[in-house]
Amino acid sequence: MVAKRETGPGSEPTQATIREVAARAGVSMATVSRVMTGSQPVSPDRRERVLRAIDDLDYVVNTHARSLSGAAIETVAIVLEDITGPSFAAMAHGVEQEAAARGRLSLVCATHGDPEQELRMVDLMRRQHAKAVILVGGADDLDEYRSRMARFARSLDAAGSRLVLCGRPPLEADVPATVVDYDNENGAFAAVSHLLAAGHRRILTLPGAENFTTGEGRLSGYRRALEAQGVAYDPKLVIRTAYTRGAGEQAARELLASTAYADVTAVFVGSDQVAFGLMDVLRDAGRQIPRDISIVGYDDVPQAKAVFPKLTTVHVPYEQMGRTAVRLALERQEHGANKHSVEEHMILGTHLEVRDSVAAPSRRH
Repeated sequence: MVAKRETGPGSEPTQATIREVAARAGVSMATVSRVMTGSQPVSPDRRERVLRAIDDLDYVVNTHARSLSGAAIETVAIVLEDITGPSFAAMAHGVEQEAAARGRLSLVCATHGDPEQELRMVDLMRRQHAKAVILVGGADDLDEYRSRMARFARSLDAAGSRLVLCGRPPLEADVPATVVDYDNENGAFAAVSHLLAAGHRRILTLPGAENFTTGEGRLSGYRRALEAQGVAYDPKLVIRTAYTRGAGEQAARELLASTAYADVTAVFVGSDQVAFGLMDVLRDAGRQIPRDISIVGYDDVPQAKAVFPKLTTVHVPYEQMGRTAVRLALERQEHGANKHSVEEHMILGTHLEVRDSVAAPSRRH
């Protein structure tokens, strides 16, 4: 386990050793090893000293040497739909940063929206002895899928690993899995309540695909907000879509073409990506946002502040979720006999970012 460092002007780089890291940190070599592998608990003070020494000496673990000695670096697996999606990328970034800070490597597995591929990836990471397998984003809420995932969760737990459901609801109560979720339904409730407060009553919604946990939560928040204001729920004002820009473009064409939506003054969209597609087509058709139609998104990806008008949207703490997922999974293992003292179900808050894409309905409506 070595790293290159300069010893003086014009000299060739030399290698820092684990012994030198231990000496600088004032700890034993065994403590340095424990910090790097996470194999046993280390006090916060010692961990900080070791990490500072590693940084000062530009110390890098020689993974080949470790594999030969049987001390392979522990990994954290991230299983997500699409690595290019801004919300997925933010969550993966949080996972990677926290894993790196704890001396683990991150493996990223993309499923491209295929539930079978997701199950295969979880099984593969189980066979690769990943210390945690973090499933990112919503899931199909189907009995067969949940049953198979529960079996994998039990198998991971028996092997000393942990399944973490990040941004999706828990499985059955007896399934050994950690859940890091966000207040999905109340985020939607806040978004639709904002539109209602502005005077809108005919609000179209694109909450997400049917039987998809994320979309179902956002539809529930939409319905609850209408009910709270005494506005009748109309199932004709629900368009089911995937969370893609293309889906938003197609929905906008339906909105423009059908007389059933002639009195719609606002749209609540279950994903910023869908909202961007919707806005593009509506603008091309001569509709002005928000004068002609108001739009609220969900996610608060960076582009939401760059589009015109700036998109009012629900902020989800994706990066924080990724960090929390790693922390809870690894701390649970580090606590050993006291692992049950580590929280297993955490819900993070959402909030509405009010920008420029909402106004009162125009008089022509």
